[in-house]
Amino acid sequence: MINPTKNKKTIGITGASGALGKELTKLFRQKGYKVIGFTHSKNNYEINLESPNEWIKWECGKESSLKKQLENIDILILNHGVYDLSRENSNYENSIEINALSKFKFLNLFEDIALSNDSQIKKEIWINTSEAEILPALNPSYEISKSLIGQLVSFKKNLLDKNTKKKLIIKKIILGPFKSELNPLGIMSPKFVSKKIYDLANSKNYLVIISPNPLTYVIFPLKEFFNFLYCQIIYKYKS
Repeated sequence: MINPTKNKKTIGITGASGALGKELTKLFRQKGYKVIGFTHSKNNYEINLESPNEWIKWECGKESSLKKQLENIDILILNHGVYDLSRENSNYENSIEINALSKFKFLNLFEDIALSNDSQIKKEIWINTSEAEILPALNPSYEISKSLIGQLVSFKKNLLDKNTKKKLIIKKIILGPFKSELNPLGIMSPKFVSKKIYDLANSKNYLVIISPNPLTYVIFPLKEFFNFLYCQIIYKYKS
């Protein structure tokens, strides 16, 4: 949780060169936080007052190589993703790998880092998913990948043991359509979404919803509640 009255934390943002990543970076920099931006891009990025304090290039599938850099991060925001309308089989594989499996690898790696952390301050990881986890997005490969990461995060959160809960905070961010290069028809602006993420993630809630669709605020809490009950049954069965 962000507390502006205490020492500023280090924020890591994947997809930092995208529309939302840029706005999140700008906002956290304005608040006085150190920001480390993770990017796939091969371009050289300059350092200025609105950019990350540091850029780190990485490749999907090689998340484990980032362990040393992740150890210095207090709050990791998983914001990277792809939105490809191609019907090719390779698109499905690519969407699942980047939108779901890559984020799950980051989550597991950051969990291991949190467990080995001696600090009393909990580490946090915020995972951007999407309404497409349940609702249609007119893109099957995107919907499948978002449904997968959504389920993985829900089960991971509900099945954490007591020791891990003392070390790691997981937040799931459900986003509606916002304007970006991937979605030029998005309704919300990246600046509006970034401010909402900052404000809502400062609460104790695990689920953060930012959407113009009122159904989202009903369906997703219900889904998370049933996932919670299901995981409680699993706990009882195992014991």
